Amino acid sequence: MPLIRSWVESANGEGCPFPLNNLPCGVFSAGVAEPRCGVAIGDMILDVAGLEAAGLLVLEGGPLLDVPFWNEVMAAGPMVWAALRARLVELLAEGAAERGAVARWLVPMAGAELHLPFLVSEYTDFYAGRHHAFNVGTMFRGAENALPPNWLHIPIGYNGRASSVVVSGTDVRRPWGQVKGPQDEAPRFAPSTRFDIELEMGAVVGLPSEHGQPVTVAEADDMIFGYVLLNDWSARDIQAWEYQPLGPFQAKATATTLSPWIVMKAALEPFRVAIPAREKPLLPYLHEPRPMLYDIALEVGLVPEGGCETVISRTNYREMYYSAAQQLAHHTTSGCAMNTGDLLGSGTISGPEKASRGSLLELSWGGGEPFAIDGGTRSFIEDNDTLILRGAARGEGYLIGFGDCIGKVIPALADPYAR
Repeated sequence: MPLIRSWVESANGEGCPFPLNNLPCGVFSAGVAEPRCGVAIGDMILDVAGLEAAGLLVLEGGPLLDVPFWNEVMAAGPMVWAALRARLVELLAEGAAERGAVARWLVPMAGAELHLPFLVSEYTDFYAGRHHAFNVGTMFRGAENALPPNWLHIPIGYNGRASSVVVSGTDVRRPWGQVKGPQDEAPRFAPSTRFDIELEMGAVVGLPSEHGQPVTVAEADDMIFGYVLLNDWSARDIQAWEYQPLGPFQAKATATTLSPWIVMKAALEPFRVAIPAREKPLLPYLHEPRPMLYDIALEVGLVPEGGCETVISRTNYREMYYSAAQQLAHHTTSGCAMNTGDLLGSGTISGPEKASRGSLLELSWGGGEPFAIDGGTRSFIEDNDTLILRGAARGEGYLIGFGDCIGKVIPALADPYAR
């Protein structure tokens, strides 16, 4: 699909992440205004709550945009999602008849504060990247036992904390927890020294499912409203002590950072790609009726305090072994209901090469092989390091971007129980 040109000139540049083809959904505030729903277009934000109130945007079942989150639109379903996009394209395309009426609802992005774009109902994180799982398994169990026996048959995941989810730009405080080194006789309570990121995509559930009724992969794909970048912050030393036998708990509860814009699934349709070849046949309920992954280039930048950014990883979402639709379908097999606003983390997205690994654990191979950054080296994140996740799908003369997913790690509390 070629670029759809807009009368918002900044949306037509080849390097612009928010052309008319994209129209990602966010929540913003500017000046003293309360947070409200907006859509990114070029270097501007279109105040869609204002458009709706002015009668320029009418959605079935509306008003749906008079709240500072997108959940009501998400719950309205695919026909409303399609109608929203069609009307916004009509209003923003070159030659639009209502340009004058719409222009007053544009707000410069540079002067706006961005907020979480939706109310997170529940959060589930998966372990569905083949290269990441193999790398981590090799470190701990050796290459011959890297993947557990179930991994090639089932999307492994765990239920996380919705309260951990924060928007890009939120500082992340280094956590305390129980840690135990291999030579320690007993655990101790201390700040994490092996703090890490995981480069992920997040799928945002729009349509809920019915309690007791599993959904197919095709139905699951229809339920997904859109995608965000996701940084699953991970305290590896806390994780190593706690994860057996039940898996991650406090090591993953510090923060989960999201990019500020939800890229609707429709904007990603031209970039669908097939899943990798299967090493073991999947059970029929996990079969994909059509390509369910996306060609989205991803990278991670690290900026030390007072230094310059070093891009430490480049990979692609197409490297995933399981798609979000498969993960969502599997999630419902127990009969648990999925809710509007549920968030599914893809799992760490690593590629086959060292430079495409999606976590510092892999990049430094467990801390034993520090890698170079501006002015020094890193094995894990140090205080006041800023981590930046970026992602974009590349079309014919345009990008579909998500906005940067940024978090700065600030020092641990001196005494977490001081009152």
